[in-house]
Amino acid sequence: MLQIIWLFFILSAFLASCYQVFFLGNLGAFSDVMNAVMSMAKLSVEIALGLIGLLAFWLGIFQIAEQSGMVNRFAKLLEPLLSRLMPEIPKDHPAFGSITMNLSANVLGLDNAATPFGIKAMSDMQSLASDKNTLTNAQILFLVLNTSSVTLFPIAVFLYRAEAGSAHPTDVFIPILLATSASTLVGVIVTCLVQRINLFSRVIIFYGLACVVLLGSIMLYFMQLAADVLATQSSLIANFLLFTFIVLVLGLGARRKLDTYALFVDGAKKGFNLAITLIPYLLAMLFAIGMLRASGVMEFIMTSFANVLYIFGWDTRFVDALPTAFMKPLSGSGARALMIETMQYHGADSFAGRLASVLQGSTETTFYVLAVYLGAIGVKYSRYAVACCLAADVAGITTAIVVSYWFFG
Repeated sequence: MLQIIWLFFILSAFLASCYQVFFLGNLGAFSDVMNAVMSMAKLSVEIALGLIGLLAFWLGIFQIAEQSGMVNRFAKLLEPLLSRLMPEIPKDHPAFGSITMNLSANVLGLDNAATPFGIKAMSDMQSLASDKNTLTNAQILFLVLNTSSVTLFPIAVFLYRAEAGSAHPTDVFIPILLATSASTLVGVIVTCLVQRINLFSRVIIFYGLACVVLLGSIMLYFMQLAADVLATQSSLIANFLLFTFIVLVLGLGARRKLDTYALFVDGAKKGFNLAITLIPYLLAMLFAIGMLRASGVMEFIMTSFANVLYIFGWDTRFVDALPTAFMKPLSGSGARALMIETMQYHGADSFAGRLASVLQGSTETTFYVLAVYLGAIGVKYSRYAVACCLAADVAGITTAIVVSYWFFG
């Protein structure tokens, strides 16, 4: 599936460039696309190099946490749920610990920590795979959880809205939570239906209700805070938990009389090697995305979509924010730039500006996540993973539009 999409991106970009040159007379079309390829090639190396330090640090910490037994303690919190959603993983397997750490980091919006934990989780699950070139059911569900993960503290969106002159930078907080929750819920349901997992298990229902209560309580609390207080408190809580985790890991390791320094260095070496192996996979995906954008395919899709809506007489205000929606699964930085551009052109507190903000926080960069995680374990065949991840993206985008009309329309 991933190969088909990759080839489709490249072929679409080529046909669009040919159309611009031979029918529209835009002789610079091919040059624009090739410049995008060169730019993405450079970017893929920069991303991998930027990940070296993060991967080395967090895999070093994780090595100590694993040896000290802390990861197993965290795993016990979610193992009853995960063992039913991922039945092919044996009880007490290390994968449960790394999955729990990854999901916790994603919920807190700690992307720098989530990626190394996620790669560790994929590697742990890969040890159980009979076919090392193909994703397992558990890995696919894990990827869906990552590309649609609920983030409680979308700090970056608030800051960009404040910089764009919004009078209420955090008024998109609840819509973002609703959109990203819908994305995760639909992604999990679709994947479980494909994998024939019983979603009506008492354990799954119990954890689901607990998540609803927790999310509702958090939303009620943060809705009462002023914009500057909300941003400060959410950042403080997330970083406090992260720093506390590091201290607890090192303290428990020392209490168990482990050589924490040697363990950290050993884990950091793995992170360094892993970051280098990611370059080819990042390059393959990023240059295809760059070609698609530079060729004008994205702009053509959005224009066509708006024209269809005009024909049926539907409200087209949300079309102004769709560039962010279409770009988000492809490129996080590209979607962020489009969100900022939308707020600058239409206004941060306009309907389009608010919707773009909600869209930015509703889903993850699906193809980037797939490229990193599949590249980390060397898997070639993604099976139905892309389809399930995109189903979650569609749910998140659709909910973001509906909720934005509800709150701001």
